Amino acid sequence: MNSLTFQQQEPRGNAANWREHGLALGMAAALHLGLGVVLFNLSSGTPMAPAVAAVIKTQLLSLPAPVQQPALATPVEPAPAPAPAPVTKAAKVEQADLAFKRVEQQRQQQARRIERERQQRLRDEQVRHEREQQRQAQQEQQRLAAAQRAENQRQAAADAEAQAAASRQYLPIAKEAPDYPARALDRRIEGECTVAYTVNAQGRVENPQVVGNCHPLFVKPSLAAARTFRYQPRVVDGQAVAVANVKNTFTYRIQ
Repeated sequence: MNSLTFQQQEPRGNAANWREHGLALGMAAALHLGLGVVLFNLSSGTPMAPAVAAVIKTQLLSLPAPVQQPALATPVEPAPAPAPAPVTKAAKVEQADLAFKRVEQQRQQQARRIERERQQRLRDEQVRHEREQQRQAQQEQQRLAAAQRAENQRQAAADAEAQAAASRQYLPIAKEAPDYPARALDRRIEGECTVAYTVNAQGRVENPQVVGNCHPLFVKPSLAAARTFRYQPRVVDGQAVAVANVKNTFTYRIQ
């Protein structure tokens, strides 16, 4: 019998090992089959048929690469928390002082804020009061101005009415200018002379007198001219009455 010797080789890889193993197994199976046929023929005494060449078919198989399992992470235990330091009596006193100071600061800040708000309210109230006083003063000035205008208008209307009434009461009918004094004319003297008199119920001038400053040369002609005036007498309740203190000013100008 023939002997088969197998040599063990160093493993090279999973796929290469499978191919080599498959090839070796196929060859071994074919040799054993051929050897069995030969022994069977020899034992039966029958002539051996010509040996048929054995054909070995091999097929390469590609196996997937083995999946590597991820390494499990080793859980990390948390570090133990440091034990709190014991609080001493001095630390407690210091913390209490700090807390008291914070409360006192907050109280002072609130007091200052309240005082600022109060001062601001006082300033706002003062501004409003001053504005109100100004507004009232302006209104009072406007009222006084309107009242003064109304009074002026009333007085003007009354004066106009009085003048109109007076002119209706003793309207002049005839007035003649006085003669210019010859001496004043020669001396180139000019001036004015006012005469006051009474208009009686007949419209004639009574008791004429010079009032104010009057040049002596103008007194006589002024009084003489006033006596010649004639008026429409004043009538009250249908009766003619005298009017006193009627004035007339004579002007002397050289042309």
